[in-house]
Amino acid sequence: MIPRQIVARQLTRSGLLRASTSSSYPSKASLSAARGLVNAKQSSWREAQLQQSRAYSGSATAAQSEKETITKLLYNIGSRKEVEQYLRHFSSVESQKFAVIKVGGAVLTDELDTLASAITFLNRVGLYPIVLHGAGPQLNGLLEKAGVIPDYHDGIRITDEKTLEIARKVFMAENLKLVEALEKMGTRARPLPGGVFTAEYLDKEKYGFVGKITGVNKEVIEASIRAGALPILTSLAETPAGQILNVNADVAAGELARVLEPLKIVYLNEKNGLYNGDTGKKIDVINLDEEYADLLKQPWVKYGTKLKIKEIKELLDHLPRSSSVAIISAGHLHKELFTDSGSGTLIRRGFKLFHHNSLEQLDKDRLRRILEQEDPQVQSGQVSVSSYLHDLENTKKGFKAYGDEPYEVLAVVKNDDETGNGVPKLDKFIATKAAVLNNVTDNVWALLSKDYPSLTWIVDENDANKGWHFDKAEGSFTKNGKTLFWKGLNDVGTIEKVVSQFLDAQTKEAVNAATSGSGAFANGQRRSFSTGFNKSTSPFMGGRRMFSTSSAAQRDVKKIGLIGARGYTGQELIRLVNNHPNLEISYVSSRELEGKPLEGYTKSPVTYVNLSPEQVKEKTQSGEVDAWILALPNGVCKPFVEAVESVEEGKKMVLCDLSADFRFTNSWTYGLPEFNRANLPGATRISNPGCYATGSQLSIRPLLEHLGGTPSIFGVSGYSGAGTKPSPNNDVNHLKDNLIPYALTNHIHEREVSHQLGREVNFMPHVAPFFQGISLTVNLPLNKTMTSGEVREIYEAAYENEKLVHVLKGVPLVKENAGKHFARIGGFGVHSNGKRVVVVATIDNLLKGAATQAVQNLNLSLGLGEYTGIPLD
Repeated sequence: MIPRQIVARQLTRSGLLRASTSSSYPSKASLSAARGLVNAKQSSWREAQLQQSRAYSGSATAAQSEKETITKLLYNIGSRKEVEQYLRHFSSVESQKFAVIKVGGAVLTDELDTLASAITFLNRVGLYPIVLHGAGPQLNGLLEKAGVIPDYHDGIRITDEKTLEIARKVFMAENLKLVEALEKMGTRARPLPGGVFTAEYLDKEKYGFVGKITGVNKEVIEASIRAGALPILTSLAETPAGQILNVNADVAAGELARVLEPLKIVYLNEKNGLYNGDTGKKIDVINLDEEYADLLKQPWVKYGTKLKIKEIKELLDHLPRSSSVAIISAGHLHKELFTDSGSGTLIRRGFKLFHHNSLEQLDKDRLRRILEQEDPQVQSGQVSVSSYLHDLENTKKGFKAYGDEPYEVLAVVKNDDETGNGVPKLDKFIATKAAVLNNVTDNVWALLSKDYPSLTWIVDENDANKGWHFDKAEGSFTKNGKTLFWKGLNDVGTIEKVVSQFLDAQTKEAVNAATSGSGAFANGQRRSFSTGFNKSTSPFMGGRRMFSTSSAAQRDVKKIGLIGARGYTGQELIRLVNNHPNLEISYVSSRELEGKPLEGYTKSPVTYVNLSPEQVKEKTQSGEVDAWILALPNGVCKPFVEAVESVEEGKKMVLCDLSADFRFTNSWTYGLPEFNRANLPGATRISNPGCYATGSQLSIRPLLEHLGGTPSIFGVSGYSGAGTKPSPNNDVNHLKDNLIPYALTNHIHEREVSHQLGREVNFMPHVAPFFQGISLTVNLPLNKTMTSGEVREIYEAAYENEKLVHVLKGVPLVKENAGKHFARIGGFGVHSNGKRVVVVATIDNLLKGAATQAVQNLNLSLGLGEYTGIPLD
């Protein structure tokens, strides 16, 4: 739940409420006072409403502004997309068809303010829940005081005249209590303790004054909503002759739902859901069509729990499939209603799910319909339904299709990726909007995950449901507008192979698109390279800067020797050089891969060698190489540097070292172009900055002159930063559900950043379970008072012309920057005293934190265009 204090602060910031020392929820009267319409301190809420009405009747502008403010507050519990999606869904029906909320008596006693706040939120975004409450604990307490012993038969309270007399008083008092709590918060509410339900005696001799509902007076409810007031009901009913009868509140809520057919039936309890009696864990979702029979067989499903589940099934069986039941606490109501993940227990009919492994078992007409309506590849004309089905039929190791009965979700898993890596591939996962809203996608996912604990799949970077895929995946890698996802891959070697094959496939796709004369990919992306790209320094208009198809003789081609190519950074360098118009690989050295062909490099056949320092010296003397890139661990490259410098030809040769060995050596040029660009053209000894160090300096340098203390950097890296050598920091099993701090003080990058900035910084590194990317949260004490806007302007000015640094207004996310060649900087949160700012940066540790920056430095040192060969989008 969003606390009322947050609401008050947000409304104050938005200008809808004057600043106040009160922490209470802002009422409409206080909102009106803020607009100069009403003095809320001198009038009651109802008087304020009358004054507001006289001041301007039905001010739609003010109401809309308030609704927008409250809607923004809901973004705190879910994404903007989720919140707006559910708001549209709930607003698409008549007001009385949104939700019936049944409130237990204990909630009225223990969580009244929380309940009133939750209901007020719903009303402020234009929704009118119908609230029906019980009063069981309160009634038992008064009966005990009156000397009446509560009596039950078959779970039904036996109600004699004395009990009924006390029950009427209790229901009236609790009803008014809730109405008053709502009105104090500025929410109009109408007490309806009677007049809604008509009933006959259930069994007068057996139960006394207990009713069986025979009718619901909808007009009373609708009249309340038309008047702009929330209807607050009790479960008391009346016979046609006017005799009041007691009805169980759960039963009354069910009868009300049968008549109104709302989208949601909400049962509020203190436990926030139903719990598995064996495991003690909360049950997130129950799909009755699929799970009901097995659920009732569970030994822990008995007594009240079994009765509740049976009653809910009977209720939902008579409602549209779009209706569902939520069992939730008042404090978590918003998360349940406005997020995909929910919070309590969601119960719905759903549909029975299928899983078939042959086309003969599938409904061809429904299969064709969902493919034509929801599959982007079919819609774009990239593939026809017939050709896709033919492809499935001829899949070598077979496939398995999953979905629900009406085919609103379809998932297809091929038992082996065509690359032959042994990992099953989720070839397709498509769904209608209704299926997404009703979480049918999660149900299908759960079913296929039982069969396929390990899986890979690829999603377009612009996919509207990409966030859902990130939630389901354990790792991801983005390249050229596509994101590779995987789950259940428990060793680095398999992940490395899967990622490498994905990158190779992307390269082939780009080449095929270009050589076939295709102007664009089927999904609407621009071409990967231009055939009219003549000069490396020419801007590539309308697409990525990649490589030209003109011959090497027409270009200024520089030959590269790469030492240490086995690691992740080395592989990224190979891919960048492969797509660079002015760089070619002459030698690639790796002790482990010696004798194997270089994969992913298509300009010419290259075989891995294991170069010794003496051989590096010979290659340098012969002029076979224009620049050496050293992608080796710290402390290893010195013999190779000495070999190059031992010959005359080596003195003018470019050496780019990716280790930390020369970052503290003044005779080497520090390769951070954004702040040392002037020294890089013609430089022959370049120390490439570290990944953490790059992101940290980009985060701190613009405010260097404004610092009033020691910066603190909280860094989190994906496990690719730990390299390919097995260790606890790249052990997937050790990292699962974990965040591992290491090198708590004096990390090499702490010393590097301090050395380069000329002042001390504190750095705390961590490794996380994701594969690639870094997030840095940087705390900067200031020497003067500043605002967030002023800080952001300084960063925007500093990086205005930098193509590999993007300044955001919001907080950058590491998953959105993985696979990107630029850093993102944002956040700019300033403390209330104005003397401390927190900046957040994300950077890909393998790209701008290593390989991309190396290419950027080589371009400058070799006289090429700085961004040549680097994708800028």
